[in-house]
Amino acid sequence: MYKHILVPVDGSATSQKAIGNALTIAQAFKAEVTIIYVIDPYAFTGVGTDFAYGQAEYLGAATAEANEAIKTAKQAFEGVGIAATGSVVEGHAIYRGILDTAESVNADLIVMGSHGRRGLEKLVLGSVTAQVLSHAHLPVLVVRD
Repeated sequence: MYKHILVPVDGSATSQKAIGNALTIAQAFKAEVTIIYVIDPYAFTGVGTDFAYGQAEYLGAATAEANEAIKTAKQAFEGVGIAATGSVVEGHAIYRGILDTAESVNADLIVMGSHGRRGLEKLVLGSVTAQVLSHAHLPVLVVRD
């Protein structure tokens, strides 16, 4: 049924739960797995030139964090004999990076975590998962924390 699963990760405990679910599905369907971590390379856009120096440090730290999260996820899949590819994806809108990658790798399922933010926190931070759900043209399994 599922041949290619996309697993966006962010290194959180919720992301780890999503990995566990994706692992079970991948085993059951002998599916290919792609793991991504989306970073916003323009996080400091519009805040002035005072932050230009900080942007390079941000990108270095974000990329290191992304590589570590991908490595951890790959180890989980490889530990049970499932080959997984992983990459850092850059995108100004995280949800768009997820959906564009799903399309480019021909994924037929996205398995991702949701932090379940509510109220003001959700309003201020937004919800990547909600955006993916509202724009996706393929099944999305959401794993709550």
